[in-house]
Amino acid sequence: MNNAQLLKISTGQGFIAALDQSGGSTPKALKHYGVEESEYDNSADMYDLIHEMRTRIIKSNAFSSGRILGAILFENTIQKKIDKIPSAIYLWEKLKVVPFLKIDKGLLSIDNHVQLLKPINDLKNSLKLAKENEVFGTKMRSVIIGANETGIKDIVDQQFDVASEILSYGLIPIIEPEVAITIPDKKEAEDLLYENLRSRLDQIGSNKKVILKLSLPDQDNLYEPLTNHPNILRIVALSGGFKKNEAVAKLTRNTKIIASFSRALAEGLKRNDPKEQFEKQLEQTIQSIYEASLT
Repeated sequence: MNNAQLLKISTGQGFIAALDQSGGSTPKALKHYGVEESEYDNSADMYDLIHEMRTRIIKSNAFSSGRILGAILFENTIQKKIDKIPSAIYLWEKLKVVPFLKIDKGLLSIDNHVQLLKPINDLKNSLKLAKENEVFGTKMRSVIIGANETGIKDIVDQQFDVASEILSYGLIPIIEPEVAITIPDKKEAEDLLYENLRSRLDQIGSNKKVILKLSLPDQDNLYEPLTNHPNILRIVALSGGFKKNEAVAKLTRNTKIIASFSRALAEGLKRNDPKEQFEKQLEQTIQSIYEASLT
């Protein structure tokens, strides 16, 4: 494990950028960016366009300002380059932004009001790729869409079971059991999630650290007690569909938690924006997320 990366993620002031849209979410991300599906013919073209967007963000003055602690990348991005340097290595060596790799392969169909991870059959290859590219950790997302006790226990158990294998490779897992923001029993689901997270954290064993990536809760500071758990490296929040201003406002009310926003980070950015306008929009966004993440 890279000690400089560990120090930055554990003690740094700032947030983690989520630049990890994959096959399912890329078309929507591109549409928000001003690229219609009619403008590309296949997945290779689509991934080239999203890499172009990510590269523009990463190479902006706002991104390299020191306010970004880390960035989560999709595997396709890891395999592409920025200025002829592999993307993850560019992040760390040029910007001192700690790279993470999204490793999940999508979600299973709904069962017990949750969507579990699909089997990650090539996990070892992904972890090997991560190690080769100076990646510090991984991320995997599953989704809770109801306050179902069985389903939430299943989703937390699966996340922690996979995390155990990731830890054995010397990588830090970001565990992301997202609670959908539109469900009527969101608070009840989050209460169940809290209890299951605490239970599994108590079972990890000493000297093993994980990062939790959680939806901004209905009850402010619900997860704050977990920030002091000896097995927690950091707790980060996803924007989860909230508009940037609402996500920033909610994050501000949750102490000791920093952002790991995706859509909110790219909100307002357009492919055809002149450089000055693009930079101004991204600067305002990064500064507002940074200020909300100060702990």
